[in-house]
Amino acid sequence: MPLNRGYSYREELDRRALGHTVLSYLALRYRHSSPREWAARLARGEVWLDGAVAGGGEPLRPGQTLVWHRPPWEEEPAPRHYGIVYQDAAVLAVNKPSGLPTVPAGGFLHNTLLSLVRERFPTANPVHRLGRGTSGLVLFALEGTAASRLGRAWAGRGVEKTYRALASGVAAQDRYDLRTPIGPVPHPRLGSVYAASPAGKPSHSVAWVLERRPEATLFAVRILTGRPHQIRIHLAALGHPLVGDPLYGAGGQPLPGLPGLPGDGGYFLHAERLVFPHPVSGEELVLEAPVPPELATGAVATPP
Repeated sequence: MPLNRGYSYREELDRRALGHTVLSYLALRYRHSSPREWAARLARGEVWLDGAVAGGGEPLRPGQTLVWHRPPWEEEPAPRHYGIVYQDAAVLAVNKPSGLPTVPAGGFLHNTLLSLVRERFPTANPVHRLGRGTSGLVLFALEGTAASRLGRAWAGRGVEKTYRALASGVAAQDRYDLRTPIGPVPHPRLGSVYAASPAGKPSHSVAWVLERRPEATLFAVRILTGRPHQIRIHLAALGHPLVGDPLYGAGGQPLPGLPGLPGDGGYFLHAERLVFPHPVSGEELVLEAPVPPELATGAVATPP
């Protein structure tokens, strides 16, 4: 596979940088790499501070700009296709396959939905994102007015979002109101990840049973807040973690030992339905993405 073009990761430092040097800050903040690896990057001149090559020992202060100019690298393979669900001059909705990241992150730059979509729609900007392992609807704005209006609708709960999820265990009830708070908790490989946390932010999902299977339940889930990994965490906190989830176990906490990373796949979650006002006409749009075979059933994803 050919190398990508490389990428510059830019950060405007805040008060978390106080008391750190460039090297100590990078090693503490970005634990995907060891201190030795960060020292090697500094020695190669890849890290810049306020427009100049950093040596690593410079003391940091809030307001400075820290940039890692990552050289071109070979990305992990990912699906390089998507389906168009809806398109007009202002809005584009696509069906993302599981395994394809929405935006650049975690070693992915070229093999992302955003890169693929912009090959055909150069002005496209994603209104939201799905986890790499999650399939389904991703909404893009194709011009500025649509971007601002869709962004406000998304932040203001003006978009109805319904998913399908295959969870372990057989649900005892037909419907659940899920309100477990979500916030950062310790993680041995990343420092912290989002999970169920009493100190977290209020979070709200509603789940109802579409089908009970041997040792598993197919849920439809409507999310009323948009916390990271909300459905995975809420169903796990309920006692029904997603089948194949490498990160979250019962209780909504990271699995013990060396848990997976947030971007790891293996679970079954699909963004099936979006309902929102069109950003130009104001008319209600109802968009649905075809359901993967593992999540198919005769039921429809509307609440009882």
